[in-house]
Amino acid sequence: MSDVTTTDLYEVTMALSYRREGMEAPATFSLFARALPPERGFLVSAGLEAALDYLAGFHVTPSDAADFAAVLGRPPGDLEPLAGLRFRGEVRAVPEGRVVLAGEPLLEVTAPLPQAQLVESYLLNLVNHQTTIASKAVRSVMAARGRPVVDFSLRRTHGLEAGMQAARVGALVGFAGTSNIAAATRWGMPAVGTMAHSYVEAFPDEEAAFRAFARTHPGPVTFLVDTYDTPLGVLAAARVLKEIRRGPGCAVRLDSGHLRALATRTRALLDEAGLPDVAVVASGGLDEYAIDELVRSGAPVDVFAVGTRVGTSADAPYLDSAYKLVEYGGAPVMKLSASKITSPGRKQVFRTGAGPGAGTGAGIGAGTKTGTGAGAGTASPSLSDVIALWDESPPPGTEGLLRTVMRDGRRTGPPDGLADARARLAADLAALPEPALRIRAPEPPAAATSQRLTELTGDVRRRIEAGIARAADAARRERS
Repeated sequence: MSDVTTTDLYEVTMALSYRREGMEAPATFSLFARALPPERGFLVSAGLEAALDYLAGFHVTPSDAADFAAVLGRPPGDLEPLAGLRFRGEVRAVPEGRVVLAGEPLLEVTAPLPQAQLVESYLLNLVNHQTTIASKAVRSVMAARGRPVVDFSLRRTHGLEAGMQAARVGALVGFAGTSNIAAATRWGMPAVGTMAHSYVEAFPDEEAAFRAFARTHPGPVTFLVDTYDTPLGVLAAARVLKEIRRGPGCAVRLDSGHLRALATRTRALLDEAGLPDVAVVASGGLDEYAIDELVRSGAPVDVFAVGTRVGTSADAPYLDSAYKLVEYGGAPVMKLSASKITSPGRKQVFRTGAGPGAGTGAGIGAGTKTGTGAGAGTASPSLSDVIALWDESPPPGTEGLLRTVMRDGRRTGPPDGLADARARLAADLAALPEPALRIRAPEPPAAATSQRLTELTGDVRRRIEAGIARAADAARRERS
């Protein structure tokens, strides 16, 4: 069984019908978010690289066709029209790391209709999840205002692959490391971690636990100090660190309680012990809201470790995304369902005020606007988007966000790197208006629509409504 069978049943039933009906003309599907989740001022494009890997390897084998037949209760020969089908289409997409607004395509697929249909569910899953998590994770980096943020989410994400994706998009938005060894190895990230409370509980006391841990690990160590009494745990850690003469690079971790008060007390105890270079790490239910409050309060936390709330995007765990047909056989099409109206035709998004070369030296969270009271540095022109038709000429001073990244089922260039995505994100964040960057109650910008797209939408809508009226008249005449 291959990834091809990881799809919804109706994708197969539609694709089979298209092939039997000879409907193989090029079709364009647009993948976009209808609206932003609550408390989001923007989205961060993510998941494209995995999507391109999937499309490049897409091939319906005879075994896959037999699996389709089995679940449909049909003879294997009935699904034979799908056997051998490969993805041979074109993909135009927003590169990873770009800021995206509601209604803007994250990617568009143009391929023979059965091919473009069969890949829908897998593409939606990849792009939806990773864009959701990236859009949450970047807010923790912004709230930290230049202090490192690391990923501790693996044990609580909704599945192991979700944990891998969470670690990857954390790196994409600027996380300093991950506890996930497989992710650290795959994407060249620092692996980070300390010890569990169970480790401390296994020893007679905290000091014995810390001393044993230091004997095993000759480099900088981090001691978890809140298993019993946090101030006493800090004092025990300080005694061991002074004894082994390891200060710089070492840290203590706070994982529970009133983190601001405990961090303040911990910092004072470490300083009194002559250990000003020992850092304070905070974890335990953190996300951008908690980090923002700690930073605003002046809590002396040096590193923030985020897990469950960020790795699952707990406050907004899904994206209202869609993959809709916008053109078939060269003719624009649209949907008129209540609250789910789509716009016809292949698209481009023209952006003013940001570019891939801008602001790449600052890094995310340092020198970019955050909307949380930090200095914004030199202001950039405010980001402004226009959703247009794909063949419109770019207005002066704008760039088109969607690039052709696949032709004939093959990538048009090498896979994009995480460093490139981080640079794009830094430039876009620097250009976003301040209200969009607020941690609480952000105000997302709205993309405008070009005149040509507005006119086409009206034309297609009138054409469809005229057809509906003719059908209604025919039905009335039939009843009479």
